[in-house]
Amino acid sequence: MRWTLPNILTVARLAAAPGVAIIFLILPRPYADWVALILFVTAALTDWLDGYLARLWKQHSRFGAMLDPIADKAMVIIALATLMGLFGFQPLLILPVAAILFREVFVSGLREFLGNKAGTLSVTKLAKWKTTVQMVAIAVLFSYGIFEHHFGMNVIGMSPEIVAQIFAGEVEDEFHLVALSQWANRAYYGGIVLLWLAATLTVVTGVDYLAKAMPHLREDPHD
Repeated sequence: MRWTLPNILTVARLAAAPGVAIIFLILPRPYADWVALILFVTAALTDWLDGYLARLWKQHSRFGAMLDPIADKAMVIIALATLMGLFGFQPLLILPVAAILFREVFVSGLREFLGNKAGTLSVTKLAKWKTTVQMVAIAVLFSYGIFEHHFGMNVIGMSPEIVAQIFAGEVEDEFHLVALSQWANRAYYGGIVLLWLAATLTVVTGVDYLAKAMPHLREDPHD
């Protein structure tokens, strides 16, 4: 294995995957939300950068080809597990997460079973879009925690009546509660919509991979 910059970026992305979860054990919120968001977005950008540099510098390697999809899956799965811990088992969240996790396990099992025929399941453009939408959805949902916790900290010591008057425009909004609430709602519902879109693309690509694998899964009539 050559330690080229694309390979180093891939290894760094793989190492960052558990860091997104571990950071919530080290830092209080919302600082943990900030660090998790920055770490996840930075790692997601390396997914594009390492492939671009490998093509530009002609530094493709078997190690990079093997590790790149593993790093992507580790990032997505660990981030989704972290979000489940933060949001709880909400139906709007757990259903698309379950679909994504099922597809990843299923397709990985198909590739393992096919062995040297796994090239049949090469990554498609739609699968790349699926990964992109997944990562954007996860980043948006991480940002929700930032707005939510800043809102929560700013209302400490306020009575519900004062908060209601601020939202009604009767009291000056010195701590930007309305804006924080609006951005939290946008991040939550926007992230959920993107996650459902990602789950849809995930299922579609999973069905496509199964269709491509079916000729290799049929029993040989001569056996």
